Amino acid sequence: MEESEADAFVHAVARDWRTAPLSDQDKALCTYAIKLTRTPAQMSSADLDILRSQGLDDRAIHDATQVISYFNYINRIADALGVEREDFITPWGK
Repeated sequence: MEESEADAFVHAVARDWRTAPLSDQDKALCTYAIKLTRTPAQMSSADLDILRSQGLDDRAIHDATQVISYFNYINRIADALGVEREDFITPWGK
């Protein structure tokens, strides 16, 4: 993938991952990440079964869960402490 193609891909994902050219596995991971972020108490074994049906093994699910949870944690810390975004960082998909 050339740089311009990669940039277009990243921007498509940032704008709306549902319409971006993601694999079914990646879309399942995005769905999982959203549920884990927004409604963590509603997670169930069915959510893991969906990821397994897309070819992810338990290690991959564990790793994805760790990354998703870490970003949620860091964002909550930053929000709680009023951390401002650095000037050089621009929101994706804009």
